[in-house]
Amino acid sequence: MRSATTQPWWRAWTWQSGPRGLLFGTWWTVVLLAGSLAALPFDRRSILGLNPWIKPIKFEISLIVYCLTLALLFSALGEGGLLRRRLARMGWGIGVAAAVEISLIALQSVRGVPSHMNYTSLFNGVLFGVMGIFIAWNTALLVELLWLFCVTPVLRPAAEVWGIRLGLLLLLLGSVEGVWLVLHRAHTVGAPDGGAGLPFVNWSTGHGDLRVAHFFALHALQLLWGAGWLLGRSALPSRVSAAATVASALLYAGGVWLLFAQAMAGRAAFSLQ
Repeated sequence: MRSATTQPWWRAWTWQSGPRGLLFGTWWTVVLLAGSLAALPFDRRSILGLNPWIKPIKFEISLIVYCLTLALLFSALGEGGLLRRRLARMGWGIGVAAAVEISLIALQSVRGVPSHMNYTSLFNGVLFGVMGIFIAWNTALLVELLWLFCVTPVLRPAAEVWGIRLGLLLLLLGSVEGVWLVLHRAHTVGAPDGGAGLPFVNWSTGHGDLRVAHFFALHALQLLWGAGWLLGRSALPSRVSAAATVASALLYAGGVWLLFAQAMAGRAAFSLQ
């Protein structure tokens, strides 16, 4: 297996060398983001007290970062023939899942109704169910990706590899917390959704909000991979830098758990009072 470290990192984002499925998901979302940004200043409606295009914009930015991050991760695994075909299949699966999810969110914003936990009609319930199916498919592919990083030799520093593994694990745990959020049928704990919140993200400033822990868990991959990358290229011995990466992941996971526990207790993570 030839390591992708022999290639410039940016080639993972080119159509010729990168995973085309993930790049398809990226560019589809970029187009939707442009449309959302264009519609934002002209739409006077509101959904739960917010402009209808705020939520799609948040998800579009997050999914673009997610797909581009995974494209770089795929390049870290290498370019072997069988592995390359497997990653191509996974990339199309994740890219299509991302495109479907964000398209349905945008569709509901066009209609002026909530996209998540919306069971007010059969149509809205079906759309949310379809969204859930593709999210579950994406999650299953992430489990496969984590397994590949556990069994495939990766020609990167040990600290970086552990940052990737633990970042993927926390990302998956964040997906589990998303299931709890759906079962709760609301973002807010202790009050109805739609109250006072932080600018843009709209996390509740007066009550518990399950989205805070969900956000930090979902983006653990970028943060822990970044920490592992930095530690792996420091002057520390390999074992020490790897242990420091694991310790950082444990501290981060503890912080996410505290945010979740605080939300379940009905206390706001960020209060403007």
